[in-house]
Amino acid sequence: MAGNGDELRENDADRGAVRRHRLLFRAAERRRNPPLRRTDITVTDERAVRRAVKAASLGNAMEWFDFGIYSYLAVTIGHVFFPSGNATVELLSSFATFAVSFLVRPLGGMVFGPMGDKIGRKTVLAMTMIMMAIGTFAIGLIPSYAAIGFWAPALLIFFRLVQGFSTGGEYGGASTFIAEYAPDRRRGFFGSFLELGTLAGYVGASGLVTLLTTFLGSDGMESWGWRVPFLVAGPIGLVGLYLRLRLDETPAFQKLGDASVHRASEAASAVETTAKGDLAKIFRQYWPSLLLCVCLVGAYNITDYMLLSYMPTYLSDELGYSETNGLLILIVTMVVLMLLINQVGRLSDRIGRKPVLMTGMLGFLLLSVPAFLLIGQGGTVSVTAGMLMLGLSLVCMLGTMSAALPALFPTEVRYGSLSIGYNLATSLFGGTTPLVITALISVSGSRLMPAYYAMAAALVGVVSVVCMKETARRPLAGSPPAVATAQEAAQMVESQAPAPRF
Repeated sequence: MAGNGDELRENDADRGAVRRHRLLFRAAERRRNPPLRRTDITVTDERAVRRAVKAASLGNAMEWFDFGIYSYLAVTIGHVFFPSGNATVELLSSFATFAVSFLVRPLGGMVFGPMGDKIGRKTVLAMTMIMMAIGTFAIGLIPSYAAIGFWAPALLIFFRLVQGFSTGGEYGGASTFIAEYAPDRRRGFFGSFLELGTLAGYVGASGLVTLLTTFLGSDGMESWGWRVPFLVAGPIGLVGLYLRLRLDETPAFQKLGDASVHRASEAASAVETTAKGDLAKIFRQYWPSLLLCVCLVGAYNITDYMLLSYMPTYLSDELGYSETNGLLILIVTMVVLMLLINQVGRLSDRIGRKPVLMTGMLGFLLLSVPAFLLIGQGGTVSVTAGMLMLGLSLVCMLGTMSAALPALFPTEVRYGSLSIGYNLATSLFGGTTPLVITALISVSGSRLMPAYYAMAAALVGVVSVVCMKETARRPLAGSPPAVATAQEAAQMVESQAPAPRF
């Protein structure tokens, strides 16, 4: 009781001091919470935003073009690069090589992520584009196992590692780049173009593989046709590099101040000496956000890779579909998602990220088994209906994640934290999805194992969405507000000005 009495007297004394020195306390309050000034607000340039979105999305499209090619040619690659024998062993070897590139993605994220926070997003994204293009193009030049023996799978694994390392800095940088360029009220819409690039890459890969398979047949594809999609990635990479080099650094990064005054060479040497400190800071100070990012991305990637990478193999190996028919159904599904994804991004700007993400997670949790039962009935209509059920759940995540994930971290560590969290989850859960599902079906004999795996991932996703904060229409942490017009900036300043007293 005595303690409570002391607190009451102290509060009374404080209120008395405020009355006696009102101007002093008002000045102290303004110092702690200064009013928003017009110069504090970033007014985005619509043309610059669209250039940034185009350059970032093209790189993402190229990344998924490569992964799509490898997934859709898994059977052919198994024949070309591994000793002939058991078809299941060849397929597992091919998917294991697919998964091996994901093992080094966290290392790429740990190198390129902190570097992007030091020397800038633009420079690092140009570096990752060059490495990705070289790795993909080189795979198209590797001789077959019949020609050079075990050097063939060894070279394949090496260049897959190059791709994986470079990709470690790609998604985190690209999503950060778009998020920091976009106005706060339209971040979901512009961010959705990054995943539109994902779908475009998959559609381009599946379309090209389907076309080549139709005209060349299985023998022609195994002989030389499989090389064409990998070789096409070289020119695409050069176009993406050109677009990225023409961009300015993001406004949010420029406003960090001291990071932007260093020349790239000086900052690059600083990265080498402070990388351990930067990583320790991320894991020590931002581990709750990092854990949330890993859970969200893990749930999202398992469902993503299951539908967009593994499904053609499932249709051909488990249901006896021809590779061409399976790819055509997947192309139709992805085209539908491409038509919807920007509207989903716009919807997340209007009603919030959490409701849209929760819809997608619950969709996989409740609809995965019915969808796979439909697919298991066979027939074009049933298979397409089942694929669309999964696809409509996935598009809720595709259209929202690229705006939700960058908002988990402040500007000074955004690229590094997002790259580490995203690639840890992708390495552990995303790239291993085809391998795990193939093994589970082989062990259990159940064709519903992909549905059960997706449901487990979605359950983790539901809990993660409940735990995350709503970030739609709000400034990024550590960044000033970003608006589309000077008029909107003036209205924001006016709305936060104190009301006049008479």
